[in-house]
Amino acid sequence: MEPGALGNRTVVTEFILLGLTENIRLPVLFAIFLLAYLVTVRGNVSILAAIFVEPKLHTPMYFFLRNLALLDIGCITVTVPPMPACLLAHQCRVPFVSCISQLFFFHLLANVDCHFLTAMAYGRYLAICRPPTYSTHMRGEVQGALVGICRTISFTNALTHTVAVSTLDFYGPNIVNHFYCDLPPLFQLSCSGTHLNGLLFVGATFMGVSPMILISVSYVHVPAAVLRIHSTEERKKAFSTCGSPLTVVCIFYGTGFFSYMRLGSVSASDKDKGIGILSPMLNPLIDSQNPDVQGTLKRVLMGKRSPNEKASRHHLRF
Repeated sequence: MEPGALGNRTVVTEFILLGLTENIRLPVLFAIFLLAYLVTVRGNVSILAAIFVEPKLHTPMYFFLRNLALLDIGCITVTVPPMPACLLAHQCRVPFVSCISQLFFFHLLANVDCHFLTAMAYGRYLAICRPPTYSTHMRGEVQGALVGICRTISFTNALTHTVAVSTLDFYGPNIVNHFYCDLPPLFQLSCSGTHLNGLLFVGATFMGVSPMILISVSYVHVPAAVLRIHSTEERKKAFSTCGSPLTVVCIFYGTGFFSYMRLGSVSASDKDKGIGILSPMLNPLIDSQNPDVQGTLKRVLMGKRSPNEKASRHHLRF
């Protein structure tokens, strides 16, 4: 800390991250973080590989799924790897600028993830409720526009919150009760008025709830449209294509709201801190339950060619 301009108070120049818990030995804690990171990256890379090698998965739905896999890798890369590095160094001191930077990139990626889930829900609504308009409304140009809008909104939101947090007064203590810098634990350390903290928290909540409302509106029309499908096989397929994205949405918002509500209270326990990394870890497992993705993953792991590739080679031969 450095001497501040007001009285004998000192300005915080670095934060100390507590990690998950103080009750677990260092090697065990290091193994937990490393395993969580490797499992998440491996799972999402597998999803990316399946979408890349299978032409049948080159559709708008899997376009957003591919982006979500990249975002999950980004989110956990921003939050988890610094902690094992700190554990190896036997200290988890983070400069103020690094903490604010981590906050910005985490919120940027999480916000883009949130808005991509909204775009995917809109795509499922069009595919099932308005099939004739699907190819027009989800063509390449529209996908690019949706990606641009999602990124612009997310960048603006993340930058706004980061700049606002950087203006808060931190005079001590400087111990962050988490394994990365996020809004709730930083609010607890802020010496600024609770009014500003409340405004920032409400703003972050609003930016998360708004996409959730749009997602809910999209998916609420799906069951009625599916039940109107006469073919049992087509009805089953429609439900299966919506099941995985809807589960991902529930886990994303469930873990997000739980983390923010619990970590924002003084009674937050050690087990509440790890909830946030469940979403990127579980998403590959959920996405792989999709029959198309599951079949492609099996072929990739077994080294088999896809039926489309075999047909193409057979055609070229003749």
